[in-house]
Amino acid sequence: MPSTTKPAPIWHPSPNFGPRRDGLTPTLIVLHYTAMDSAQAALERLCDPQAEVSAHYLIGSDGMLWQMVREEDRAWHAGAGEWHGQTDINSRSIGIELDNTGAHPFSDLQMATLETLLPQIMSRWAIPPEGLIGHSDMAPGRKSDPGAKFDWQRLERQGLAAKRGTETAPVGISYDNFRTLARAAGFTADVPNETLLSAIRLRYRPWGIGPLAPADFKALSPASRTT
Repeated sequence: MPSTTKPAPIWHPSPNFGPRRDGLTPTLIVLHYTAMDSAQAALERLCDPQAEVSAHYLIGSDGMLWQMVREEDRAWHAGAGEWHGQTDINSRSIGIELDNTGAHPFSDLQMATLETLLPQIMSRWAIPPEGLIGHSDMAPGRKSDPGAKFDWQRLERQGLAAKRGTETAPVGISYDNFRTLARAAGFTADVPNETLLSAIRLRYRPWGIGPLAPADFKALSPASRTT
């Protein structure tokens, strides 16, 4: 089980935030990678008023944790996209940036800090494991973070992310059937079939290549996603 000890973030305020719109409160947590050379470089950009981007938290590769925006406020991290048919993800979410270029695995120290932080956020806002998503989940084709190197199954085993399905593929391997399962899982952005397939593979089977296959249905199978 993940630790429930609250990490002590270093407060490094960003000017890039605003009020959550329409009375919304966080129901999602969105994971990102920084795609920058260092945590310090990312911290500077996330706090640069000219950049007009931010996140609530940044976790360094050494496990160091910074907080830049209060959870009650709307950070500017998600941009355009949707999840379960809902837009304005910034008003609905907490954003966590992970110091990583996307080209290498995430360090154990970094993952340990994330695994300590997530239960605290989930408890404060009553966010279930299904509410933890990647930037690429809600913005298929536009974003690829946290990327192919992120260990989603590690979080699934600890009950911090929705469990993937384990059922066999349904009869009839078609994009119509695939999109139906994908929408039920939350992938509702209006994107081409191939873009949707790439996004779901990035989350569940980043080693997958080639055309739509039975294995692409397995992680989305509804019978086991709720267990």
